[in-house]
Amino acid sequence: MFKDPQDYEFTKSLEENWLVIKQELEQISSNDFLDWPEKHLYGKGWQTFGLYAFGMKLNKNCRLCPETTKLIENIPDMVTAGFSSLLPNTHIQPHTGYPEGLLRCHLGLIGCSGCSLRVGDDIHDWQEGKCLVFDDTTEHEAWNRGDRNRVVLLLDFRSKELESKLKSKPKKQNQDSDDGNSNVKGVWQSLKSLLSK
Repeated sequence: MFKDPQDYEFTKSLEENWLVIKQELEQISSNDFLDWPEKHLYGKGWQTFGLYAFGMKLNKNCRLCPETTKLIENIPDMVTAGFSSLLPNTHIQPHTGYPEGLLRCHLGLIGCSGCSLRVGDDIHDWQEGKCLVFDDTTEHEAWNRGDRNRVVLLLDFRSKELESKLKSKPKKQNQDSDDGNSNVKGVWQSLKSLLSK
């Protein structure tokens, strides 16, 4: 489900500084973007440039984007951050994210016209300089029906509201190895191998 971005104080700072972030983005070579490892979701056309991955700072990339790095490091409980690019005619299939207890924020930067995000039953279009906040564990999909690359600043942050709900949920018994933790480990291993190249 989508959340109201104004409920999260940091979104104001991101929106006020979106042109600074966009300027740093435009200085990054397209060769520095990496294919997102879960290719079964999209085939081709989804690439990322990471700044933080599951709490680990990617120093080389952060040095290329010093002002963006300062902004994201001021976000309370930020876990993951980077730029996410969708080429024209790319469709990210319906999926649910991980782990629970996090919310995702997208700040539209480039090529938002013709690009949409469905979360649950709601569809929103990205807008340059505006944030969308949503629960990544709700089924969602994205597409670029425009004629330009769509790039957003993507970040995950811990939500105290979601974490308290998780603590009150009864634990599932007999979880098999295909639960969310195994998915996180699989993506994390893929990212670590890509980043070490």
